[in-house]
Amino acid sequence: MRARRSTKIIGSVAALAMAAALTACSGDSDTIRIGVKYDQPGLGLDEGGTPVGFDVDVATYIAEHLGYTEDQIEWSEAASANRESFLQQGTVDMILATYSITDERREVVDFAGPYYVAQQDILTAADDTDIESPEDLDGKVLCSASGSRSANNIVDDMGIGAELREAGNYSECLELLSNGTVAAVTTDNTILAGFAAQNPGNYRMTNNPFGEEQYGVGLPKGSTERCEEINEAITQMWDDGSAAEFLQDAFGETDFAYEESTPELAPCA
Repeated sequence: MRARRSTKIIGSVAALAMAAALTACSGDSDTIRIGVKYDQPGLGLDEGGTPVGFDVDVATYIAEHLGYTEDQIEWSEAASANRESFLQQGTVDMILATYSITDERREVVDFAGPYYVAQQDILTAADDTDIESPEDLDGKVLCSASGSRSANNIVDDMGIGAELREAGNYSECLELLSNGTVAAVTTDNTILAGFAAQNPGNYRMTNNPFGEEQYGVGLPKGSTERCEEINEAITQMWDDGSAAEFLQDAFGETDFAYEESTPELAPCA
């Protein structure tokens, strides 16, 4: 996978921490705190203390549009289960962590975007050809990460009788798939493609996508003005070709056919 733009983590100096606390979500702050995944190849992966991937590139682009340099970004690991609490408690100013926009989440946080629209898919062991669609998961053990609704989409919304196994993150799901504890892992096709590419020959994507996952920029409740600024950045990112460049960097060496059309932005509440 080709190298991506690097980012640097600002040291935790007391004066800067105090300034950030006093001016959270404000362009007057010396830094901007952004939550991303640290365990998702192609999207947000920790490489030697610096996260890289599509979400990281998008976050960096947005931060620069808001007036911050790469050196002014403070990265934090935002797991699926702690995204809402990070925003509600002021731990970060925004989150780009394969964070799907849903009505339920909109009750407690705001979203800008979407900056990308993914679909859900299924990952199995490479030699498992019995599972080709959600219906084939009936009676089988299915893994998804805590805080994600991917497995619920299959069991609750589609009414398929799979047994759910929740893990702390998708790396743990892959371990459970490798040792045979679960039969399959389900989540966004972007996430699964990254793991499959990182472990060639070990896993198989069904490549039978379903549903829709709109990746949004998570913001604290009441961030209408900031949301509008970020939507401007997202529009510019697709118009100037940067989004296509980021996707090529992340997935160009895989067989994943990523979405190349500009997503329709939702209005800021």
